[in-house]
Amino acid sequence: MPGWGTVYDYRVPPRPDVIEFGGDGQPILLLHGLMGRASTWWPVARWLTRYGRVTGLDARGHGRSPHRGGGWRTEDFVADAAGLLSAREPAIVIGHSMGGLHAWCLAAEHPGLVRAVVVEDMAPDQRGKTVDPWRDYFASWPTPFVSLGHVREFFGSLGDYFAECVVERADGYHLMADLEDMYDIAAEWGRRDYWDQVDRVRCPLLAIEAGHSAMPPGQMARLAERAQGGQHLVVEGAGHVVHRDAPEVYRGAVEAFLSGVLNR
Repeated sequence: MPGWGTVYDYRVPPRPDVIEFGGDGQPILLLHGLMGRASTWWPVARWLTRYGRVTGLDARGHGRSPHRGGGWRTEDFVADAAGLLSAREPAIVIGHSMGGLHAWCLAAEHPGLVRAVVVEDMAPDQRGKTVDPWRDYFASWPTPFVSLGHVREFFGSLGDYFAECVVERADGYHLMADLEDMYDIAAEWGRRDYWDQVDRVRCPLLAIEAGHSAMPPGQMARLAERAQGGQHLVVEGAGHVVHRDAPEVYRGAVEAFLSGVLNR
């Protein structure tokens, strides 16, 4: 598998589930949230390229990942991310929601591969939660969507985000991810906690929490406290996708964090 030292034209990715957004030097790996895909990071990747070489990965069951059918554990996603990284130059790993979980678990399991972590709106212990409420919500979506305009209209402020997550078929636009795979992935979070992995993070960590988060109260603050070198920020008024709801606040927080990491 190609290492970070390989030079690519970012317009021609080395494999379908990897996007090379551009930039040079410091590796920066972007991990998306549940139902997303690597390309949803585009607005963030545009300014991140000034800090290094930015790459995004489609997680199993998402985007153009060849992995379909479920049955995966968090460790499988972490192994996939680790396979992209080179110990020659540890990466800064930035994750949203599910991707945030995978980011800190990657830092815990492969400390030599990770220089710093940004976690956006994800808590370590959601035991007891089920995916049942999601089923009714997703069943209410007017799928297939007639057009990309329909997608943007339905999802409002997150319309551009979800427009990246659909694929056109003969009858309209459908979510690229299979919902049964999504339920399977999220169900694991209701059965286990990830505090052990948090306690093994030995690199700087920034935890960005949405003001309107659905995560258990107080957990992201404790995540930052228990991870070595952790920082915590609550973005008031923002929903779960903070980097879309409050892009300037998110950017300012991440850039300040990266400046500290890169100048150490």
